[in-house]
Amino acid sequence: MSTDPLGRARSICLSLPETTEQEAWGEPTFRVRKKIFAMFANSHHGDGRVALWCKAPLGVQEILVRSAPEKFFVPPYVGVSGWVGILLARCDDAEVRELVVQSYCMIAPKKLQALVGG
Repeated sequence: MSTDPLGRARSICLSLPETTEQEAWGEPTFRVRKKIFAMFANSHHGDGRVALWCKAPLGVQEILVRSAPEKFFVPPYVGVSGWVGILLARCDDAEVRELVVQSYCMIAPKKLQALVGG
């Protein structure tokens, strides 16, 4: 597991088909066909959390935050839409990848989902 949180996020996100990185709101975002599926946050507005925010299916955010608040949180702005914040220092690559792939598959066309088993 790399100690560089942005490097880890990039490696995981950019490994997915047709993913691009684009800066928005001063931080890297990861997109498939121009739609955001993950956003990196480096101490957003000084909150001290280095995290990746990902889209999550209905109910998953609540389950993750309740069961492991030391790893997951409700991010500002997008949290009301079910996105989940992943504290990168507290999750291993497999955990992060699973949530990133899930988010990607919620956004990507079916043809691309099939390439990652979604």
